[in-house]
Amino acid sequence: MARDTGASCRLCRRENMKLFLKGDRCYGDKCAFERRPYPPGMHGQGRGGKFSDYQLQLREKQKVKRLYGVLERQFRRYYELAEKQKGITGSNLLTMLECRVDNTVYRMGFASSRNQARQLIRHNHFLVNDKKVNIPSYQVKVGDVIEVRENKRKVPVILEAMETVVRRGFPNWLEVDKETFKGTLKALPSRENITIPIQENLIVELYSK
Repeated sequence: MARDTGASCRLCRRENMKLFLKGDRCYGDKCAFERRPYPPGMHGQGRGGKFSDYQLQLREKQKVKRLYGVLERQFRRYYELAEKQKGITGSNLLTMLECRVDNTVYRMGFASSRNQARQLIRHNHFLVNDKKVNIPSYQVKVGDVIEVRENKRKVPVILEAMETVVRRGFPNWLEVDKETFKGTLKALPSRENITIPIQENLIVELYSK
């Protein structure tokens, strides 16, 4: 399966914002973005100046792709689906990305990062509506129940993630029961629920050319 194997911290520095790709470490003193808040590379500190419209659009697309851990071909497919749906294309795109099962597991606090959530899902740690799901891109629907499999509930990384999720909290479109290791998608996330600083209109402009 194709994936980005580059250094995670370099991606945050390149996009000039924390993408929280390393989970709890991103909140501590070891965060590379906090220590070096400028683009990576020899001339990183000297970069600046005015960017063209295309550069701004491209950077926004790259930021969202890296945030959700999606590669170009799949991201393009999400955009095409979002364009066909009723409503605003950019908002539709973000809703689909938020409803990926790997993102939902992360948002519920069963993993400390989306990357960790993908790994746990591939290793069959979760059930959706009592059925095994090991595809990170699986789309969760309203009313779906995600739970940690009973024999996986003592896995250290899951327990640690559930203890530290208080740093970021739970979105109001999810309902989580930490005692039973279950979570439910109560409603599709609206654009107002997605508080990450994303200018999705730039992505729409890029793909509309």
